[in-house]
Amino acid sequence: MATLQNQLFTRGLRNTVIKGVRPLTTRAQHFVAEAFTLRYIPAREDLDVVEAFRDPAHPQRAAVEAVPPGAVLVVDSRQDGAAASAGEILMTRLQVRGCAGFVTDGAVRDSHRIADMEIPVFTATVTPTTNLMLHHAVEYQTPIGCGGVAVYPGDVLVGDPEGVVVIPQHLADEVARDAVEQEQLEEFLKARITAGAPLPGTYPPNAETRAAYEAARTSTSEPDESS
Repeated sequence: MATLQNQLFTRGLRNTVIKGVRPLTTRAQHFVAEAFTLRYIPAREDLDVVEAFRDPAHPQRAAVEAVPPGAVLVVDSRQDGAAASAGEILMTRLQVRGCAGFVTDGAVRDSHRIADMEIPVFTATVTPTTNLMLHHAVEYQTPIGCGGVAVYPGDVLVGDPEGVVVIPQHLADEVARDAVEQEQLEEFLKARITAGAPLPGTYPPNAETRAAYEAARTSTSEPDESS
């Protein structure tokens, strides 16, 4: 993920890593998927009662049923983890429907059970408190803020043990391409550093180091004529 953040930074994008969010468990820490968004506002006592969930059009429930297989559900909980954004039953439904992951800048409940599931879950914290105490779901598939980062429907999110990075959809292909190139170069530079090369001229590479990298890459990509 650090490589992706670097690639976005070189394109002028400084605020791309969702703040304060980490994987819930070591069992499921990776995903790459397009964002399907859900937005909460502060709860209001006359609206956010248990009976609200009986309405199949309730935006939280409707979002869970609408998120496409292979997408990640991203929840704007206003960075308030005092009440949960979702719990075990909703997470089970998302997993059964093929959701690629769940991200919230708030909390999840039933965390000890969710931790045993296969779906990657990234959250700021955990709590037993139901979302109705603090959160009112208002809409889905609209632009949101999650952990201080703008997330638009269709943006590409990448999660790993360090957190979640948001890639604007129109940049995803070129960022992926250039990230592969950066990783290959950095493997070459790391090998040189391991062998005793100093940082100056190596990281970042000067013209001589860059030429050595290009030569090494060419030699490994040429077919073996002896075979």
